[in-house]
Amino acid sequence: MTETQRRIGFLVCLVTIVLAVLDMQIVSAATVPIVRDLDPAHGIDKIPWLVSAFALASAAVLPLYGTLCDTLGAKRVFLTAVGVFLVGSALCGAAQSIGELIAARAVQGVGAGGLMSVTMVVIAELRGPGEKDAKGAGMGGVVSGGGMAVGPWIGGLLAEHASWRWIFYVNLPLGVVVLVLGALVLKLPRQPHRHRIDFLGAALAASFAAALLLVTEWGGKQYGWASPQIVGLGLGAVAALALFLWRQRVAPEPILPLSLFRVPELRWGFAIQGLMGAAIIGAMYYVMVYLQVARGVSSSSAGLYLLPMAFGMTVVGILSAKLTERGWHERTFAIAGSAIGAMAFVCLSVLGTGTSLWWLRGDLLLVGMAFGLLLGQLIQLVQEAAPRRQLGVATTAIRFFQALGTALGAALFGTVISRLYDGPVPATSGAGVRSYVDAMDSVFLCGAVLMGLCVVLALRLPKSRAGSGSSSPTAAWEAGSGSVRA
Repeated sequence: MTETQRRIGFLVCLVTIVLAVLDMQIVSAATVPIVRDLDPAHGIDKIPWLVSAFALASAAVLPLYGTLCDTLGAKRVFLTAVGVFLVGSALCGAAQSIGELIAARAVQGVGAGGLMSVTMVVIAELRGPGEKDAKGAGMGGVVSGGGMAVGPWIGGLLAEHASWRWIFYVNLPLGVVVLVLGALVLKLPRQPHRHRIDFLGAALAASFAAALLLVTEWGGKQYGWASPQIVGLGLGAVAALALFLWRQRVAPEPILPLSLFRVPELRWGFAIQGLMGAAIIGAMYYVMVYLQVARGVSSSSAGLYLLPMAFGMTVVGILSAKLTERGWHERTFAIAGSAIGAMAFVCLSVLGTGTSLWWLRGDLLLVGMAFGLLLGQLIQLVQEAAPRRQLGVATTAIRFFQALGTALGAALFGTVISRLYDGPVPATSGAGVRSYVDAMDSVFLCGAVLMGLCVVLALRLPKSRAGSGSSSPTAAWEAGSGSVRA
């Protein structure tokens, strides 16, 4: 590829990530118009499935996308994922009932699972001759995080000034441009290794992810934590996980090779990404709840308070990417980001009903700086340390662990709130509001603990690179291990 083609390809990847991340968050701000239009009588009870269907589908297919990438090539899988996402977006915009919209969101989620993972593989393949680092992974992570922060705000603007259907229709022209430019510009290396796709392993991974996400979505809400439904789903998740691990040990070509966990960068990188995913949901969701319940801020205006978080992600992410190109190690950014994140959550834990909103903005700026240091750098660290023939699997795995961490974080924080606060939400009395804010402060303390664990794990990362790029370090590791293909 020429330098111009590489730059265009990189921009195409960034637009693709924005499309996927925005559609994961954007619906939350348009629930009222959707219910009013499609099912004003009973639609409110089905609204959570608009988010859950998307999250379930995207998480369930992530492991399969990794193997497909390593088997068929990143370009082919990338274009297919974009096509599925566009079909789902068109179906969402044309939906005439809540049921149709939920089904269309699942289709959209299947495509988005590839957009959020395969795109990172494409970015890694776009490196030019002689480039040692996975250039662009940092920006990809920053764009992903920034999209999570501004998604609800954009959704509110479209719902207020246009129609909720444009939340989905706006994807079509951008997606078509991505498809055309991707097909014409991307010229990625052909895969030298042929893999037998482990469909059984993919099905078991999907079953585990779906059961776990349903537990976190329903537990303490639709059903009690000790109800037969939640207990059954929990046991199903444990059984699916056990069978999945067994399958990965015996499959000729496992979908998530356990040998990957022998690489320290991958083992600790996956764990940090999962803990960070749990913390992100606590920062974003409960800050929005705090603003609306304790401070009386409207849902559309509350999204604006996340802009400092997006700003911090962007500026620090760009800076860390530049410093990485100059030889700084990703371990440094992982430690610094985790420490800043722990400090930011401690600051959030002292929020009260009369705390200055500028204090909150400063806290969110710190949260954004922390996640900006972590999101892209962890992906880059994993890509550089991963075996070259398993680049796709390793890249999608780190996104998979983030999705699982987000699900577990939602369950953890929801349990903390339910244990500490028994009243209605939103709380109406002054005492009720104060009690709910106190419960949220405990949630933020839990986030500080999670980020503290990230610091401990980041300190265990190797202090020097195994090599350069995703080819040479792997050759040395494969030579010393000898068990990768097992």
